[in-house]
Amino acid sequence: MKRSDIFEFFRRLAEANPSPTTELESENPFQLLVAVVLSAQATDVSVNIACRPLFAGIKAPRQMLEFGEDALRDAIKTIGLFNTKAKNVIALSQALIDNHGSEVPRTREELQALPGVGRKTANVVLNTAFGEETFAVDTHVFRVCNRTGLAPGKTVDDVEATLEKIVPAPFRRDAHHWLILHGRYTCKARLPECWRCPVIDLCRYKPKTTPPGERIKPARTKPSAARSGGRASSTARTAKGRTASRPTAGRSRARPNRLP
Repeated sequence: MKRSDIFEFFRRLAEANPSPTTELESENPFQLLVAVVLSAQATDVSVNIACRPLFAGIKAPRQMLEFGEDALRDAIKTIGLFNTKAKNVIALSQALIDNHGSEVPRTREELQALPGVGRKTANVVLNTAFGEETFAVDTHVFRVCNRTGLAPGKTVDDVEATLEKIVPAPFRRDAHHWLILHGRYTCKARLPECWRCPVIDLCRYKPKTTPPGERIKPARTKPSAARSGGRASSTARTAKGRTASRPTAGRSRARPNRLP
């Protein structure tokens, strides 16, 4: 995608949504960190439902430790991989107390050293909690970048590296939020809603999908004469074979002689 098209791509997404942000609910960096860890292979909606009552009383690592792993596991059991996630959240809470004075660190390296925290999680926390210009590449961002031609890459690291190079300065802080939301609600995985896409003319995806009311269902076709003839011949051969295999009327089957 040309540099001018990239600028226009983000300009239109910004115009449609001037203040994008994560859909995970939190009140401070610690809660955000926990929510992002829990969101791996789970929807933001399911994480929010589980975390609302949890975060009402837990706002710091020490409170999470006092809550305990068993209680946490029970609180998040509606989220996928809840056993592993509960263990990681307790472990990262202990690490924050031991190594960071209960504060969430502000570097990617320190964040990734915490249990259960990968590069994507670190990028989300750095961007959302601390305003860093990072690009968290999840499945939505990866799909949008490859499908549209904005930042194609074979791996999430490739896509992130390309975004680092091409995203214009005015859009760098919010870029990954725009891409996530665009992939979640417009450029969907199974059926992208191209008819309402603000960057449809900049996107290389083909064929563009049409509105539901304008889609033409393929007509059912009758079997061709050749196929019908083939089926008839097959049926006839089968019937003939069955007839031939039956013993002729009036002819008795040979039986072995009985022993005296």
